[in-house]
Amino acid sequence: MKILLVTDAWFPQVNGVVRTLSTVRRELEARGHEFEVVSPDRFRTLACPTYPEIRLALRPGPRLEQLVRDFDPDRIHIATEGPLGFAARKLCQKRGLPFTTAFHTRFAEGIEARCYVPAALTYRVMRWFHSAAARTLVATSSLRSELAQRGFRNIVPWSRGVDTHLFRPRPEVFLDLPRPIHLYVGRVAVEKNIEAFLGLQLEGTKLVVGDGPDLPALRKRFPEAVFTGLKSGEELAAYYSASDVFVFPSRTDTFGLVLLEALASGLPVAAYPVTGPIDVVSSREIGVLDEDLLAATRRARALDPAACRRHALQFSWSICAEQFASHLEPLRPVERLLSRAG
Repeated sequence: MKILLVTDAWFPQVNGVVRTLSTVRRELEARGHEFEVVSPDRFRTLACPTYPEIRLALRPGPRLEQLVRDFDPDRIHIATEGPLGFAARKLCQKRGLPFTTAFHTRFAEGIEARCYVPAALTYRVMRWFHSAAARTLVATSSLRSELAQRGFRNIVPWSRGVDTHLFRPRPEVFLDLPRPIHLYVGRVAVEKNIEAFLGLQLEGTKLVVGDGPDLPALRKRFPEAVFTGLKSGEELAAYYSASDVFVFPSRTDTFGLVLLEALASGLPVAAYPVTGPIDVVSSREIGVLDEDLLAATRRARALDPAACRRHALQFSWSICAEQFASHLEPLRPVERLLSRAG
C-alpha cells in the first residue's frame, strides 16, 4: 500500500501529533507499506504567528500537486488543518480523489486563547474542512461524541499507543529534589493551562519538562518551579520514573500521549475530568480526575504504581497502526489516473 501523508506537523516539531504520525509510519513501513510524507520542510515557509517554532508552508499547491503525481499513491491521508492540509483538500476535491483526515488538535480553543477569535467560528471552518473526507479519525470516544454534537460526520476511532519498553519504572533515581516531585511533560504554551499547575500550593517540587513559547515568561513568574527544557528518549523516560505524580492541567488535549507515558512509567495521574484524561485514566486505581486539581494531585500520590503500569500495557502502537491503515480509503484505478493527470 502506497500511503501519501500530508501534514503541517512534522519534525523538528516535538508534539503528540508528530510522535503519533512518525510512530505509525514506522510500524506500517515495517509491514511493507510505503509512505510519502509531505510536510513543511519541502516548501518555503514562514513562522506561525505567536508560535515561531512552527513553520507554515507558503503557496504549497503547485509543488504538492507534483509530489502527488510523482508518488502515485493509492491512499491519501490529510493529518492537519494547516496550509498543507487545505492545499491537499483542494487538490483532492479538484481531482475527485478520496481521502481521510484526523482531528488531532483543538485549534479552536488554542486560537481563541491566543488571538481571541471565537471558538465557534473556528469549529465552523474545521467542520467544513473535514466534511469532504471519507472518514475523520478521532482518538477518544468522548471527543467523537463532542464532534458529532458539533455536526462532524463520518467519525471513526483511532486510539494511541505507548512504548512500554522505553517508558517503564526504573530503580535508579537521579533527581536530587525535594519530594514529592510533581511532574508536567509537554509543550509550554498557553493552551496547555500550565499556570493551573504552577499556581498550586504543593509540598515538594513542581517539575516542568518541555519547551514552548511561554517558557521564558513562566520561568520568571514561577521561580520556585524547576524547568528543564526539552528532553527526549532515555533522558525523558528517566524524568518520568524519578517523579512521584504526573499533573496534567490541560483542558483542551484530544488525547494526551504523555498520560500513557506517565502511566507506563508507574506514575499516577492528576488531571481535570475532561476529554483525554477521562478516556485514558479510566480507573480510580491509576489517577484522580477532579475540578479541584490540588486535591486530585494530593490524592493521586497515594495510588499504586504497579496498577498504572498494568493499565498502560493495554495500549499498543501496533494496534494503533493497524487501526489507522484499516480506515484509509483506497483510490480506484480511474482515480489514480486522475491523480497523475497534468
